[in-house]
Parts: sequence; structure tokens; C-alpha cells
Amino acid sequence: MEAIFHEQQDGSLCAQHCLNSLLQGQFYSAVDLADMARELDTMEQLRMAEMGEDTPEYRQFMAQPSTNMDDSGFFSVQVISQALSVWGLDLVPLNSSNPAAVRAKNSPIAANADMFNFMSLDFGLKRSKRRQQ
Repeated sequence: MEAIFHEQQDGSLCAQHCLNSLLQGQFYSAVDLADMARELDTMEQLRMAEMGEDTPEYRQFMAQPSTNMDDSGFFSVQVISQALSVWGLDLVPLNSSNPAAVRAKNSPIAANADMFNFMSLDFGLKRSKRRQQ
């Protein structure tokens, strides 16, 4: 029987642990995810600056803390999506009209894995068992 990779929960790093469980290895650290979050922050700042750096919206945006991470270990769904895309995986919202979401709703066992977020506090992973044919 193959071993199943599992990380002991460390603080509020639920997204990190969920990603590593899904990928079955220590592929992401909090530092890796924080780097991705800062890259996303920079891209968002550049997009906001396109409308003018002297606008009230830009100044308000720049005055706010990052929405992609915080000091507690929280990482946004955009960071998680970026981390998955490195591996060619897509994060698909279950309530979307994406064909993969429709298939998962119609037959939950058909999904390879489900990530879920409860009240923006933590992430969990449920791996579906695939039937051997």
C-alpha cells in the first residue's frame, strides 16, 4: 500500500497544508505562497495605477493591506489558484457553469479532489476514490 502524505497543522496555514495534501508532497511553504501573494499584489497595483495614480480609488487601494495574504497565514483563493496552475491544475468553483463543476455536482465521486473553504477561515481537501476498471 502506498503511503499518504499528510502535514501536521501549523498555525493557520490551512491553504498550504491543503495544497501539499492535494499534491502529495511538501511542494509549498508559507514563504512560497507569500511570494505568490506579493506578485499578485504587485500586478493588482499596476492594474489600479493604469487608471491614474492620483485618483482617490488608487490612493484608497494603496492604503489597504493585501487581500492576498495576512500575518495569520491566510492566503486568498487567487494565491491557491496560482499555486495549482503551476501544476496544470484548475481551481473551479463548484457553483460555476464550468463543465467540470457541472460533472462534480452531478456525480461527486467523479471528481479527483475537492477543496473547500469554510467562512474564509480554512481550507480542506477531500480526495475522491477512483474506481479501478
